[in-house]
Amino acid sequence: MPFSLLRPLRLATSSLVLLVCALAQAQNAPPPPAASNAPSNAPAARPAASGEPVDNGAPPPQATAAGAAPAGADTALLSRDARRIYELSRDKLVQIRTLLRNADTQASIGSGFFVSADGLIVTNFHVASQLALEPERYRGVYVTMEGQEGEVELLAFDVQHDLAVLRAKGRTAAAPVLSFRPAADALAQGERIYSLGNPLDIGFAVTEGTYNGLVRRSFYPRIFFGGTLNPGMSGGPAVDDAGRVLGVNVAKRMDGEQVSFLIPAEFAQSLVLRAANAQPITQAAHDEMTRQLMEHQQRLTDRFLKAPLREQRHGNYRVPVPDDALARCWGSGRDPSFPGLNLERTQCRADSDVVAGDFNTGAVRLSYEAYNAPTLGALRFARMYSQSFANENLPTRGNRHQTGAECTERFVDPGSLPLRAVVCMAAYRKLTGLYNMTVLVTSVNQPTQGVLGRMDVQGIAFDNGMKLASHYLKAFRWEAAP
Repeated sequence: MPFSLLRPLRLATSSLVLLVCALAQAQNAPPPPAASNAPSNAPAARPAASGEPVDNGAPPPQATAAGAAPAGADTALLSRDARRIYELSRDKLVQIRTLLRNADTQASIGSGFFVSADGLIVTNFHVASQLALEPERYRGVYVTMEGQEGEVELLAFDVQHDLAVLRAKGRTAAAPVLSFRPAADALAQGERIYSLGNPLDIGFAVTEGTYNGLVRRSFYPRIFFGGTLNPGMSGGPAVDDAGRVLGVNVAKRMDGEQVSFLIPAEFAQSLVLRAANAQPITQAAHDEMTRQLMEHQQRLTDRFLKAPLREQRHGNYRVPVPDDALARCWGSGRDPSFPGLNLERTQCRADSDVVAGDFNTGAVRLSYEAYNAPTLGALRFARMYSQSFANENLPTRGNRHQTGAECTERFVDPGSLPLRAVVCMAAYRKLTGLYNMTVLVTSVNQPTQGVLGRMDVQGIAFDNGMKLASHYLKAFRWEAAP
C-alpha cells in the first residue's frame, strides 16, 4: 500500500498518514472515540476537539505501553517509568492554540515544549503555519499544565522538517526546559521512547513505545516510533528514559496500529539556534516559505536526475519507475472488469511531501496502465484506448492555491517508441516561481497494444519541471520480439 505524508486535520485529505495536530473547530457534539482511526478524507469522522473548555489541570490519562504489556511486576515497572517521565516533563509541556483574532475562537491545536529559560518553544510548523501565513487573522497562545496561558510569537520555521520555534511573550520567571539528547548518544533498536502531548484536547498524557530505526524511503529523516500518537500531540516531545528529547511528534499511519513518526531532535536543535536571535514574524511569510520550498524542489530534482530510473516491463514496453530507495511501487494484474483486455496497473509515490500551510506540496507520483487486447481488433481498441486517455483528470481549473493549468500537447519520439504527450503546468498564486506539473503520455506504435503513463510533480520550478519531464519521456522504450 502506498505511503504518503499527512496534512493537518483541519483539512480533508485522502492520505494514509495523518499529521497529529488536532482540528479544533467547534462541533455540535464531541467526536466518537474511534474517530482518530477514520480515513482523513471523511469529514464527518475526522478527529476534532469538542470546542468546549477543557480543564488542563485534570489528572493525565493512564500511561500505556506500546503493544501488549507484560503481566505482574513488569506491568507495574512500565507504569512507574511512564509516571516518572511524566513528572519529570509535565512543567515543560505546553499546548499551542491558534485563535481567530476577531472572534477569539480556537482554530487549531497542537503541543509544544520549552527549550530555553527565556521561553523558546518547539512545535511543528503545521501547528503554527497560520501564524506564519495569516498573522493578520490569527494569533497564538500557549497553555501550561497548570492552566497558565500566555501569548506566543513565531520566530522561525522549517518547512522541510515541519518544525517551528515560538517565544512565550511576557514571561517574568525562567521557563523550565527539556534538554536534547546528544547526537553522539545513538539510539538503540528497541530502546524505549516516551511521547508526550495533549491528545484530542482532553489533557496532557504520556504514551510508551519503542525506537525502530529510521523510516525507509522517507525523503527527510523520520524516526519510526512503535507507539501511539493521537491528534493534538503534534509538536510534543518524545524523550528517552532520562527525559532527554530525541524527537518531535509529527504523524501516524491511519492504516496500521502503533505506526507513528518523529522528527529527529537534531533538526529542532538547529532551528532553535537559528531562532535564538531572530525577530518575530509579524507579516505573512510567503517569501520565506517559497525560499525553503525552492530548496526542497532542487533537492528533489537532483535526486531524481542522479538516481537512474529502473525499467518495468509490460510485454514489449519498458516504462520508467523510480529507484527503490526513492519510491515504492505497487501493481495489479489482469482486471476482470475488462474481458478481452489484459490490463496491468502500476502506481509509484515518493515520500517527499512537505506541509505548505493548509495544503501539502512536494509530492512525486507516477502511474501506468498497460493494455494488450489482441482479440478486440484495431478499431475497437483505438476507441477504448483514446477514451482512457481522455478520462485522465488534468488540473485545468484553478483554486485558491494555484492557477488553472496551461497544457501543451505534441507527438514526440525520444528513441525507440513514438509517444503522444501532454504537459500541464499550474502556477502557485502566493509561492512565486513554483508550479504543479502533470505529464501524460501514451504510446502510439501498436494497433492493439499500448501503455499510458502519468507523472505528477508538485511544487517544482519551471526549468526543473522541464528537466524531469524530458528525463521521464526519454526513459520509455519498445523492445521488439527477437
